[in-house]
Amino acid sequence: MNKRFWSPRHWPSWAAVGVFKLLALLPFKVQVGLGTGLGWIGYQLAWGRRRVARTNLSICLPELDARQRERLVREHFGWLGVAAVCQGLCWAAPPRRLSGIVRLRHRERIDALVAARRPVIVLVPHFVGLELGGTAFTALVHPGIYMYQRIRNPVIDAQVRHARTRFGAIPIERQDDLRGLIRTLKSGVPFFYLPDQDPGRRGIFVPFCGVPAATVPTLGRIARLAGAVVIPTFARFLPRGEGLELCFEPPIAAFPSGDTERDTARMNQLIEARLRTMPAQYFWVHRRFKTRPEGAQPIYPLRRRKRR
Repeated sequence: MNKRFWSPRHWPSWAAVGVFKLLALLPFKVQVGLGTGLGWIGYQLAWGRRRVARTNLSICLPELDARQRERLVREHFGWLGVAAVCQGLCWAAPPRRLSGIVRLRHRERIDALVAARRPVIVLVPHFVGLELGGTAFTALVHPGIYMYQRIRNPVIDAQVRHARTRFGAIPIERQDDLRGLIRTLKSGVPFFYLPDQDPGRRGIFVPFCGVPAATVPTLGRIARLAGAVVIPTFARFLPRGEGLELCFEPPIAAFPSGDTERDTARMNQLIEARLRTMPAQYFWVHRRFKTRPEGAQPIYPLRRRKRR
């Protein structure tokens, strides 16, 4: 590790890493309790993200009244706190510990494909259990490929990279050439694909909960080039601290279709369907509709610039 990471300005980051690794030693139910409390604090203080979550819920679940949506926002922040506290498990827990926390549902669906060395794309939307689920996947199922975007804090970036690769996962930078990814996919290594964050003008506009949303359109293209099967996979924290469930759904039938817009819209439909089954755990604090079609009004209030 670069010696500059040990300069005094990085000591608070190292202290945070140490705290999270210590939390990983606690019983999982205790971590859930602490995380829920941390989420309550976040709900009180992070008013900007709270407002984003309210806006997203009003768009995606308009059938709920204001009281129901606010209850979901509070619950969502609780799960965000749980995910944060569980970060230490992602960084340090051995496979035996992970296997006692994470339940793998219908894992045979992916095991058969991996055994046959079929190219597999594991489609993993942004639910709050994603990080812990991804760690369990590489530790208990199969090391895979994942897209990586650098974190500004170099200490946390180095820790996250180490944690994600400690069971053999292969990181690929977002700007890397797709050819290397396709070759690795064709060799039988699963690709962990996270599809549902706003990519800006690099995306195309397809419906998400009835609203045009900028969406990365490459799932169908990668599946076509690699001849890959796409397995939608969802991570869900279970109630009462009972663990986390990683559910492998059946492969998407007749995919890709060859129509980029149709394939991308179909992907969004799958995510919509699942978020309705566990609405408190979808990543509502992300500004999913930040990028708007030309001429469309902004959905989120513009941030005020600080006065100089």
